[in-house]
Order: sequence, then structure tokens, then C-alpha cells
Amino acid sequence: MTTDPSIDPSGTPRSGSRERILARIRAAVADAPDAPEVTRDYLDTHTPDSTMVDLLAENLADYRAVVHRTDSAGLAELLRQLLAEHGSRTVLVPPGLPPSWLASADPTRIPDREESTAQELDEVDSVVTGCAVAIAETGTIVLDGGPDQGRRRISLVPDHHICVVRAPEQVVASVPQAMPRLDPTRPLTWISGPSATSDIELDRVEGVHGPRTLEVVLVED
Repeated sequence: MTTDPSIDPSGTPRSGSRERILARIRAAVADAPDAPEVTRDYLDTHTPDSTMVDLLAENLADYRAVVHRTDSAGLAELLRQLLAEHGSRTVLVPPGLPPSWLASADPTRIPDREESTAQELDEVDSVVTGCAVAIAETGTIVLDGGPDQGRRRISLVPDHHICVVRAPEQVVASVPQAMPRLDPTRPLTWISGPSATSDIELDRVEGVHGPRTLEVVLVED
């Protein structure tokens, strides 16, 4: 077998910077021993189940998300109220969002369509989605493009995002507990509060890469 990094194992010449770099890396580690098995006997959480939902609410609020708590019977009225208070005339709806969630809401429903442009999505007042999982210790909600969440861009372009989390079944304590619930081949969006960034003077600017307003509704039955 050739040891020339510009030639692949089959004898075919490689081309391009990427291939040359990868070839050099492979050549450099060719004689390296196998990596030892990673020991994973550490605790995957420090949070009791009984406090997970409260901790999630606390950490979401700490990241400047607006947190609401209700039950299934009160969800539709709460969503109607939140959209009205925001002054929303239109609301973007993922294809699998349960119709009952917006049964009482007045805004015009805008379906998530593949042909919708970023400008059209930017003109929508609000978007309502579900989530895949929420992580209490980090105050993070994760969307995976499921039917009640839609494509990634619909939760990034509109300036007002309402995310519904079913508690406790969609709430875990920690990131290690969340990972087995997620499919790494799906488009995962991890959200901890409204989109924000800070410059070197630590002046916080919100809405740079996503919604300026994030409202999270915890539905507890």
C-alpha cells in the first residue's frame, strides 16, 4: 500500500486542498493506538425529578424567555391571549401542529410552505411550535423538525416564537439525558432564550440570529 498522502489506498491520485489535508491527517495517525473506551459511569444529572419543571422555568426565565404555565384545557385560551397581547395578525403554523392549540386564536394562519421565501417568513408576526425535548439544567429547548415544529427556518426568521413544552414528559434534567432522545441525523435547533449576542463591550443585542421574543408555554397535566 502506498504511503504517499497524495494517493488514496486504491492508488487513485487525490486532488483538492480538502483531500490533501485529510490525507496528511490519515498518514499522521496511521500508527496511533486505538483510543481507549470512554468510561461513562458519571452521574448524568444532579436534579431530582420532582424539581425538573420548576428548574426549567427558572433557567428559561434567566435567559430572558417569557415562561407561562397552564394545563391542556387552558392551552388554547392562553395561546389566543399571547398572540393578542403581541398584536399578531398572522401566525406561522407547522404542518403537524395540533389544530386545537390555535382553535381560539384570531390571527390568520400561515402554513409553512417549502416555496415561502425568507422575506415572506419575516413578514409573519408570530410562529407557534412544539418541541422535541427541553433541558432543565441548561434552560434549553430543542426542536428537531418534527411535524409540530416544522422546518428549522420557521423558528429562526419570525421575530416572535411561542414554543409549547409538554411537562413532564418532554422535560429532562440534563444534556446527557437529552441526547438519547434526539436523532443526530435530524436538523436540531437548540434554543436558550431569545437570539442574542454581545460585542466586546458586552452590549447585549437581541434578535441577531433569531426571534427577539421567545415565549415558552409549559403544559402540565
